Amino acid sequence: MPGALHRPAVVARVSDLIGRTPLLELAVTETGSRLLLKLEMYNPTGTAKIRMARAMIDAAETAGELRSGGRIIESTSGNTGLGLAVVAAERGYHFTAVVDNHACADKLRGMKALGTELVRVGDDGEALATAAREELAERMARGQDNTVFTEQHNNPANGAGYFPVAHELVEALDGKLDVLIAAVGTGGALFGTARELRTLISGFTVIGVEPKGSIAFGGPAHDYYQSGTGTPEGAELGALVDFGLLDEGVKVGDIEAFATCRAVARTGLLVGGSAGGVVHAALTRLSALPPGSTMVALVNDGGEKYLDTVFNDEWMRERHLLSPDAEHEIDELLTKLRGNR
Repeated sequence: MPGALHRPAVVARVSDLIGRTPLLELAVTETGSRLLLKLEMYNPTGTAKIRMARAMIDAAETAGELRSGGRIIESTSGNTGLGLAVVAAERGYHFTAVVDNHACADKLRGMKALGTELVRVGDDGEALATAAREELAERMARGQDNTVFTEQHNNPANGAGYFPVAHELVEALDGKLDVLIAAVGTGGALFGTARELRTLISGFTVIGVEPKGSIAFGGPAHDYYQSGTGTPEGAELGALVDFGLLDEGVKVGDIEAFATCRAVARTGLLVGGSAGGVVHAALTRLSALPPGSTMVALVNDGGEKYLDTVFNDEWMRERHLLSPDAEHEIDELLTKLRGNR
């Protein structure tokens, strides 16, 4: 079922609804190049990361590390935790999420509603505490029977969980894909999809996007507000980040990413903060592509979890992120490109 491209009319579990997400044509150039968004928010929990959450639990079960009544522990900024919470609830496991105050409050509320135990690290500020989270998660799992730290940043099952995305794209586009662009956090979504795509088609370009302040593509390091993406200072680059598959690494600042979220919302689509960075990078590169190209952007998160942040003028203004000029620039670009459809 996890790799199936078609879903039965009636399913028995929430996790059976994972995958087969739609493609939306957001923009087209005068030369016929188009930007398609792979809308991963149509997965349960509104995010792509439930794909790899299920794959990591499957792998732990297959290896005999997780048995009936066991516990799953993960360091998460929210979306991976939501996915693990769903699958843990279905299969009767306990789930502990180690979180910090950088995570969106709605993600934490969602995990708690699904029965998750939340363990917080960090101070009262909003800074990422990725390294501290992971250290605590590893320590909590160490030596405990029937307990697994899924360790998403270094778990091969993370990348494998996205292999079906490649098959979905090839089927939907008849193999016509020229550019794949996505956020780089753990690296699972972009590089897992790209790795499997290489076995199916050739000749496409892979572009990774991270926030300014993240260190995967070099410094300088500083704080950023895009959640669930990037590699902050002090955190190790995940083993799934494969520079051998990457053709270009792009940095997008919070202002540009969030301005793009807000501009795209005015077309009728809510996307999350890191997805805004991906769409910004895609839109600004689309017109330079050869005529008739197809660019696919993985939109790994919907915007509904960010109504109190990215889509809240007061929150944005307090953090000096609100930029009417940047929004206007994206509005104009979208209007121009959407007029070619």
